Amino acid sequence: MIDQPQLSVVIPTLEAAATLPALLSDLASSGLPLEILVVDGGSSDETHKKAAEKGCRVLLTKPGRGQQLAAGANAAAGAWLLFLHADCRLPEEWDRAVVAFIGRPEPESQAAHFQLKLDSTCPGARRVERLANWRATRLGLPYGDQGLLIHKELYAQVGGYPPVPLMEDVALVRRLGKRRLHALPLPLLTSAARYERDGWWRRPLRNLGCLTLYFLGASPEWLVRRYH
Repeated sequence: MIDQPQLSVVIPTLEAAATLPALLSDLASSGLPLEILVVDGGSSDETHKKAAEKGCRVLLTKPGRGQQLAAGANAAAGAWLLFLHADCRLPEEWDRAVVAFIGRPEPESQAAHFQLKLDSTCPGARRVERLANWRATRLGLPYGDQGLLIHKELYAQVGGYPPVPLMEDVALVRRLGKRRLHALPLPLLTSAARYERDGWWRRPLRNLGCLTLYFLGASPEWLVRRYH
């Protein structure tokens, strides 16, 4: 479609056979030159098979999203990195939004994220979306389910994803800072299964509690035990 620096898409997975194929189809519909790295933390389902069938590079690591993301970034060949969760769906013309961002003046000095949209008609989903998008825009704290587009040099400059079991996304965007984060004008559709399972009030409050404790100095290792 266009001549752009190669984009490496990094997708951490664990038992993602049910959701990964739809995301890979979204990526395949793009005209961008893509390298897709599926970094698996020990799936026992057909995640590896489905990724290989779509021509992805499959990397195996120990479980832990921070460790998986870091491994994918280290192995990526592209000048640009796009981190996505396996249960998300890309919007139409997402590739044009990526190209527009890359075409900005000095794009290597900023990172970009999508807006959050949940695949649920429940009113609670709209509340969670509003709060998440406000948090990302006003506080500079997009979570991993909003994706992250970043140049490899900036990623390395801020230290990349730490190999921790929780809060790896918060750790990275805090080092970036609000002024180096740009909100893309498109929604990334994300599974609402966790909210439907844990509750539209309970899960956001639990997430907020973990974030507060992390800011107060609690370790990710301690938090992950409390979180689960």
